[in-house]
Amino acid sequence: MFVERFLSGGVTIHQTSISQKKNSYLLLFGLGISTLGDFIYLVAINVLVLQLTGSAAAVAGLWIIGPIASILTKFWSGSMIDRLNLRKIMIATDMIRALLVAIIPFFSSIWLIYVCLFFLSISKAFFEPSAISYITHVVPENGRKRFNSFRSLITSSAFLIGPAISGALLLITSVHVSIWINSISFMVSAVMVYFLPNVNGETNITERKLSLGVLRKDWKDVFHFSQRNGFIVKVYSIAQLFMIVALGMDAQEVVFTQQVLNLSETDYGLLISLTGVGSILGAATVSFAAKKLSIKALLSSGYLMVAIGYLIYAFSFSFWSVAFGFMVLGFFNAFSGTGFMTFYQNNVPVKMMGRISSIYGTFQSVLQIVFILLIGFTGDIVPVRYSIIAASTLMLVLSVWQIKLVLMPSKSVYFEEKTELKSTS
Repeated sequence: MFVERFLSGGVTIHQTSISQKKNSYLLLFGLGISTLGDFIYLVAINVLVLQLTGSAAAVAGLWIIGPIASILTKFWSGSMIDRLNLRKIMIATDMIRALLVAIIPFFSSIWLIYVCLFFLSISKAFFEPSAISYITHVVPENGRKRFNSFRSLITSSAFLIGPAISGALLLITSVHVSIWINSISFMVSAVMVYFLPNVNGETNITERKLSLGVLRKDWKDVFHFSQRNGFIVKVYSIAQLFMIVALGMDAQEVVFTQQVLNLSETDYGLLISLTGVGSILGAATVSFAAKKLSIKALLSSGYLMVAIGYLIYAFSFSFWSVAFGFMVLGFFNAFSGTGFMTFYQNNVPVKMMGRISSIYGTFQSVLQIVFILLIGFTGDIVPVRYSIIAASTLMLVLSVWQIKLVLMPSKSVYFEEKTELKSTS
């Protein structure tokens, strides 16, 4: 009852709207259960690799596989996503991921595990753009902000609960059980998607054949879209740059907290938990106030306050100052994430989302690797604190630039929202 009132805004609705909400519940549950499995698995796979190799470098390699797979996949995967049945892609990639994760515990070679993780990342490169397109199809425009805020709440909760569950499982069972639970979560997600409707058909077999000519045409289409919609591309690009810088800083969190602030591993674990608490509180706030918070307000406050949170972190000298910065950035991540995703869904043609998400994602993955390595290398040349301060200052500049774009009176049409009208059943 709560979720129905939450998604509907408490209005009486037609049968079609009821059906749309049921689809939203199934989709939220499927995405939520697989996200929880991901966070349980995230701890387990790091522990497994460390147990097998005893090498920190081998564990670090886990974080490079994803971006490399994305670079090799996303420049062409979008062309397939926009031409194939989205529901079938999501079911197939969920089942493939379930199988790949299930067999990981049977390998004793780190290289075989890396191969599995590589193909897992390829499957994810197909699933995520497909899911964004599918959500845009299934969730009506006037319900997207609520859906995105509720999904953010589920993700934030999984971020906090998942590692705790994994830790408990490691104490009472084994690392293999944690990994298999993620496999089961993918299967559950596939079942949920199976009960959802088809929202797009497949193109004819000629159009589905992938060739250099098709790829060239698709890249031109995305380029032409970018030329005609410069404002959308600017907002999108700044958001992606912002996230890339944040990921680069996150990669140095352990180094900064332990070597610069002299905090213990226990302190660091507590900081991550506090970030998760902040994320849950922020996502809950957005969820309950989604009707009153405009997309402009979400984007403006979200990006500015996340940047300020990182600045507090960069200039911190104690556990509690870092904790405060992490709580701030965790809280407002939900604001920026919900605002950006809703803006993207409302302004990018759904028939092109696969190609746009994937092609821009290719460049994002390249920049992500470059920025992570850049911060890592500069940390060996200059004090880590200076690198973190420089990166957080860059985030502040990006946030101010984003706010300036969002608040331009001439661009208000990009942030218009459909209201939910009352109707009788």
